[in-house]
Amino acid sequence: MVYKPPYEIVKSVNEAGLIKARMGVTKTLIMGFLAGAFIAFGGLLALVVGGGIPEIKSANPGLQKFIFGAVFPVGLMLVVIAGAELFTGNTAVSIPGVLSGRIRWFGWLKNLILSYSGNLVGSLFVAYFLAYQSHLLDSQPWLSFLIKISQEKVSHPFWVLLFRGIGCNWLVCLAIWLAIASEDVTGKILGIWFPIMAFVALGFEHSIANMFFIPLGIYYGAQVSWYQFFIVNLVPVTLGNIIGGSFFVGVIYWFIYECKTKSDQSH
Repeated sequence: MVYKPPYEIVKSVNEAGLIKARMGVTKTLIMGFLAGAFIAFGGLLALVVGGGIPEIKSANPGLQKFIFGAVFPVGLMLVVIAGAELFTGNTAVSIPGVLSGRIRWFGWLKNLILSYSGNLVGSLFVAYFLAYQSHLLDSQPWLSFLIKISQEKVSHPFWVLLFRGIGCNWLVCLAIWLAIASEDVTGKILGIWFPIMAFVALGFEHSIANMFFIPLGIYYGAQVSWYQFFIVNLVPVTLGNIIGGSFFVGVIYWFIYECKTKSDQSH
């Protein structure tokens, strides 16, 4: 299995980041729609599989969390391998290029805003038309499982959600780093699966996944308002995702492999 060493990953990330920053508005929005839909597919699969095993959840909740997390990564696999613009991954991908002066800050911010907007539309599309209108979760135990998830996601204070957002996107962007490291599809799938399974099983918060889970719960009658979705959950989780991806992955790996310090110049 051929793979790139870490410094080569950053070089490939720079190339990808430049393409993202130069992409037109319409294409970025469409690719953002696809990414939101792909993540929603992973979320829907996790609900159907992980929510359909109440006996395991009751007897072994850790195993149920693992199963829920084990199927969710299909969303990011589709994003990376088929191609789409995912806000959370984009927080890190363009940062090395921005800090090295290859990419303008405006290009990075434009990509984030457009991909985030497209992600929201794609997530809501799958939630409303392919899940709610398709009656996939109408019966038990899936309905109560979904309701509990959506209500639990708006029950935490700001700082808890912020930190969970940081942990989530640190792992998500590392998954993208590992996928870029691999030269074949099998390696990309394995590189994506482990970190994404981990963040989901741990209970961290992903802003784009929440664009699917919480609205779907609202459609099904969860005691959650749109204000709680956008302000109580999405604001702190999005900020945490930005910090987790841009700083803990993008900035740190730029500093290690591209930033020229005085000590580097003295050798």
